[in-house]
Amino acid sequence: MQYPVNVFTGSVREYEGSRPSAIAKLQVDGELELTECGLVGDEQAEKKIHGGPDRALCHYPREHYADWAREFPEQAELFCAPAFGENLSTLGLTEKNVFIGDIFRWGDALIQVTQPRSPCFKLNYHFGISDMSSLMQSSGKMGWLYRVIMAGKVSSEQPLEVVSRLSDVSVHDAAAIAWHTPYDDEEYRRLLSAAGLSVSWTRTMQKRRLSGHIEDNSRRLWGK
Repeated sequence: MQYPVNVFTGSVREYEGSRPSAIAKLQVDGELELTECGLVGDEQAEKKIHGGPDRALCHYPREHYADWAREFPEQAELFCAPAFGENLSTLGLTEKNVFIGDIFRWGDALIQVTQPRSPCFKLNYHFGISDMSSLMQSSGKMGWLYRVIMAGKVSSEQPLEVVSRLSDVSVHDAAAIAWHTPYDDEEYRRLLSAAGLSVSWTRTMQKRRLSGHIEDNSRRLWGK
């Protein structure tokens, strides 16, 4: 099945009360160059936690925006693509029917799902909602990230098409294992077995198995 896609890129800008970010993106049309580091013209402010080979593209389901607008009616006008800083926006693909390791064809390129997006505190400043990052994580409406396994020419006029499914761990399942359940070694093993899982998530799950406890995410979610 094919999924028409809207495409967005952005540049780093300053935010009052927060560190620089490239979350504010603009729609781009026509042909683009996709490299192993992402779309040419797209920037990341903090490359240690954003971007890189396993996080070259961010995808957010467009249908989630209606839910956010209902939850925050006074800010409803904010909730439209690409408000969450996504590069790709579609209808029909969600965390429940996209799986870790899925390979999509997009134009001349091949991209692979690596992990759920890990919401960070910059979203709180971006929306002016103090707990936006935490709400995004707890809701399961976080989107996901890709690595580029074959670079090439892509276009907003070319759809995404799933060409390989390599695991039975959905993005929703991965988020639930990582964030919504107590320590569970069996579930961590299941997630670690998912082909294509990012290096950072592999490292985190393995560290949990070795240490026997779950790390503190407050700095990522709240900036503290």
